[in-house]
Amino acid sequence: HFATTGSTEQTACREGSFANGTRNDACELCPEGYYQDQPAAAACVRCAAGKFCPVGSSRELDAQCEAGTYARLTDRSGDPECLDCPAGSSCGGGAAPPSECSPGSFAATAGLSECASCAGGTYQGESNATSCLPCVEGSYCAEGASAPLPCVAGSYSTATNLTAAGECTDASPGHFATTGSTEQTACREGSFANGTRNDACELCPEGYYQDQPAAAACVRCAAGKFCPVGSSRELDAQCEAGTY
Repeated sequence: HFATTGSTEQTACREGSFANGTRNDACELCPEGYYQDQPAAAACVRCAAGKFCPVGSSRELDAQCEAGTYARLTDRSGDPECLDCPAGSSCGGGAAPPSECSPGSFAATAGLSECASCAGGTYQGESNATSCLPCVEGSYCAEGASAPLPCVAGSYSTATNLTAAGECTDASPGHFATTGSTEQTACREGSFANGTRNDACELCPEGYYQDQPAAAACVRCAAGKFCPVGSSRELDAQCEAGTY
């Protein structure tokens, strides 16, 4: 309630206004985002999510904004003003506020109702993005990726537009590739890698050697020679007569 100078009685605040405490000489309008549908109120009620309440609201209003736009809550006319959704966000319409695009999606221009997923071969790790980034070497990016995923062990890539792990290049015989590699690595002398998609080389077993890099197999040690595990050459066995 309130009372002006010389009043003989107090007056109830009308709907859309309030008077907190005692000895009030006027009522205040409910602030933006609040309403009051009862007279003689001491406070206003917060507007529900998805509703629109300008200053002095006596009820919650439905903001009928089209998809791709949102209601400007500073409008004091009683009818919400619909504005274009900002780039990097989506607006479903009604009274919903703009929703930032989540990682892995983007909105390139204003006025969009939905965010678009990043295309295969691209990614976006940030929210509120207006574009996506090319994938990185040694990785692939599926549609809607929020981060590059590394090529699996045994494969590699120098491309920046891969969309699946199967598009990474298999390591060739005599080579290996660790997870996320941008190139294959040749096996050193004394080791080998048979077949493709190897993630490591194997040492030549005892009785075999390999004096060349990038080998797919080892060579049997000649008779009278000595080849321990991992040999890169044949050794002369210096055994005394009567031993072997």
